[in-house]
Amino acid sequence: MYSVALTDVGRRRLINQDTVYISDVPIGVLPNLYIVADGMGGEKAGDYASKSLIGYMLTYIENTMKMPVVAIRESIEYANENLFAEGSKNPNLTGMGTTVVAASIIDNILHVFNVGDSRCYILDDKDIYQITKDHSLVEMLVSKGEITRESDEYKENKSKITRAVGAEAKVLIDSFEVELLGNEYVLLCSDGLTNMVDDRKIFNIISSGAGVESSAKRLIEEANLSGGSDNISILLIDMNAR
Repeated sequence: MYSVALTDVGRRRLINQDTVYISDVPIGVLPNLYIVADGMGGEKAGDYASKSLIGYMLTYIENTMKMPVVAIRESIEYANENLFAEGSKNPNLTGMGTTVVAASIIDNILHVFNVGDSRCYILDDKDIYQITKDHSLVEMLVSKGEITRESDEYKENKSKITRAVGAEAKVLIDSFEVELLGNEYVLLCSDGLTNMVDDRKIFNIISSGAGVESSAKRLIEEANLSGGSDNISILLIDMNAR
């Protein structure tokens, strides 16, 4: 297993509010840990939220004896509690929040947790599969059958999320488990990639055989060539690498 993480400010933002974390080696009770966070709020508050989320998560994971999967969920809850408290006390941080997609691979099982619209994908030799579900206004409307993903309303409102870490006193976290065969790629990313590059192009780039470093750089280039309207973060894991 080998992984790489890259983040880029994009072409229209002055500050990068995304933060990525990568560890192929044990941290606390976990054998590995991968996180992508996309901050929101004022520019400084969004940057602070995503960085602090990861700091709080790591502090909790490094100091708990809970089961690994429980530790990840509770670390996000711990981060939410602290970020919400900070935002409530500090006017400069009021309204801040951050998405999170966090993953750990334990005995060939991919455990994924997400809040917001940062995503996790799995790619095999045939296709790309979105594992997480976006917590966004448009996805809620799609699930109710009120709009389609091809509609103008969907495209214009994709960035409006319905959940974020730190935004409220309690946070609802989705979780997923996927058994891996060992020949897959795992991709964690912010919406700065998925709003600019469609899933088919993402699949073609990663499955080209160029390697995870080259693929991650190419994905960022493609997002910027398509407009680079947001910060772009890529965390790519090659399960087949030794």
